[in-house]
Amino acid sequence: MEVKIEESWKKALSNEFEKDYFQQLVGFVKQEYTNATVYPPGSQIFNAFDHCTIDNVRVVILGQDPYHGHGQANGLCFSVSDGVRVPPSLVNIYKEMNSDLGKPISTSGNLEYLAKQGVLLLNATLTVRAKSPGSHQNKGWEEFTDAVIRVVADNSENIVFILWGSYAQKKGAFLSREKHLVLESPHPSPFSAHRGFLGNKHFSKTNEYLISKGKSPIEW
Repeated sequence: MEVKIEESWKKALSNEFEKDYFQQLVGFVKQEYTNATVYPPGSQIFNAFDHCTIDNVRVVILGQDPYHGHGQANGLCFSVSDGVRVPPSLVNIYKEMNSDLGKPISTSGNLEYLAKQGVLLLNATLTVRAKSPGSHQNKGWEEFTDAVIRVVADNSENIVFILWGSYAQKKGAFLSREKHLVLESPHPSPFSAHRGFLGNKHFSKTNEYLISKGKSPIEW
């Protein structure tokens, strides 16, 4: 099956694309894009991979669903397209960057600049029907993104996996804490950020670890 995804990922995940579940998933997603409004735009479904080759991955941040509002989702978890109001969870991420690193709080919610530095901004589910959160869950995306995480974890060392909230923590439960750095905290959502996301210092901890392993830090 021909999947339009960055070449290094296509090679690493080629077996996955041939599995029955993935072929059923493709059929479902194509039908959804034909019959409903679905986000992100079709050309951006694999945006996280297209901006970050597999050999360039230094950090993985796990999200859950793409944003389901008009013009928001751009294929990168927690990120929105230029000109779109910064969502509440991302506001809290920016607050923590400011508190942790002194970084000025950005007015743009587009996180492509991180993806280009080797931060894989991976949602568990890569598509969603407009105004219908969770509508594309349990259709095969989760199995695919589990495979992505395994490919990164098994074929690299000293990757930082950032797991915010119980959903991401369950998804990353199998990760080796000896081989990689796994950072966990509550989710940056306004409902939970005050319970330990704010003040987690994950951005400075990530950079300290990368430097200690001879890797370049992220310009958050």
